[in-house]
Amino acid sequence: MTCFARLAAQLLILAAPMVLSANLARADELQDINGLVKQGQHAKALERVNQYLAQKPGDPNARFTKGLILAEQNKTPEAIEVFAALSRDYPELPEPYNNLAVLYASQGQYEKARQQLEKSIRTHPSYATAYENLGDVYTKLASQAYDKALQIDSSNSAAKNKLSLIRDLISSSRPSSAASAPPAVLAEAQQPPAAKSAAPNPVEVKETDAKSAPPKPAAVKQADAKPAAAKATPKKSEDKVPPAAQGGDQAVLQAVLAWADAWSQKKVETYLAFYAQDFKTPKGEGRSEWEATRRERINGAKKIEVAVEAPKVVLKDENNANVSFKQLYRSDTFKLNSRKTLVMVRTEGRWVIQQELSGS
Repeated sequence: MTCFARLAAQLLILAAPMVLSANLARADELQDINGLVKQGQHAKALERVNQYLAQKPGDPNARFTKGLILAEQNKTPEAIEVFAALSRDYPELPEPYNNLAVLYASQGQYEKARQQLEKSIRTHPSYATAYENLGDVYTKLASQAYDKALQIDSSNSAAKNKLSLIRDLISSSRPSSAASAPPAVLAEAQQPPAAKSAAPNPVEVKETDAKSAPPKPAAVKQADAKPAAAKATPKKSEDKVPPAAQGGDQAVLQAVLAWADAWSQKKVETYLAFYAQDFKTPKGEGRSEWEATRRERINGAKKIEVAVEAPKVVLKDENNANVSFKQLYRSDTFKLNSRKTLVMVRTEGRWVIQQELSGS
């Protein structure tokens, strides 16, 4: 389906319901339908699922699949109707609420999206997808609020800075698309209430745009960072260039911590030296324009604190790695906690940043 700018792309995470029980023959039929969805044959898949629902109108799994197909066909009102009915019939499942939120966000109805996500979280407090989507919705609502403040008072420099930071976060978020993977088979509609009231354990499905996010390697190695280092404010460094790689996960992590430290100390040239020559700027602007904006923003703040929390290093090979973490940003005018992934490359023996992906 068509995404609503960057936010809807980040939010477009259509998760699958929990496996409960199923008749094997019916499961095979739904698998065939889902195979058509994966192949992009949405019209044929919709025809098949409608035939299935004619025999089993209450089957929640088939109804969920129909909602996904309609979303892929950009038939948003019809998809909303399907997921809304599912949420009424199966109020214990968090996924229909989440998908309703995604669809509302794609229409710019962020307040409705917020309400649905909060219902999803109340239903399933450990549903990480809903929390992530709720954060993105709050980000968009904050952007609208700051924009309104500037319409009323265009001289409000604090609001300008906050709006700029929020827009950077949204624009650098990696886009996702509607999940084509099918939901797992649910119990039939006739399932006794005791059986269908079990707390779901959803299977989250996220697809990334190959142009904006690196492919997953066949085998990866995660960082063996000590817990004490994972949540600490980066150690101070006086280097004017990124630290030399010493091999392994720790060298990558050292570079990330030194990058955050340079940012915190407002050492602009040291900070900029952590970015590769072929760095992919968030908005596609020229390198010089991006650097000018970064210099202005960093020098314009009276103080900055950047902490890297719970970093996870994934080595793709000896010269490529991804580092995911929670970024804690504080300045004299703005505070923001967000998820970030740095796409790192080793150049001339040093680990530098090739791309920044927020919300990932």
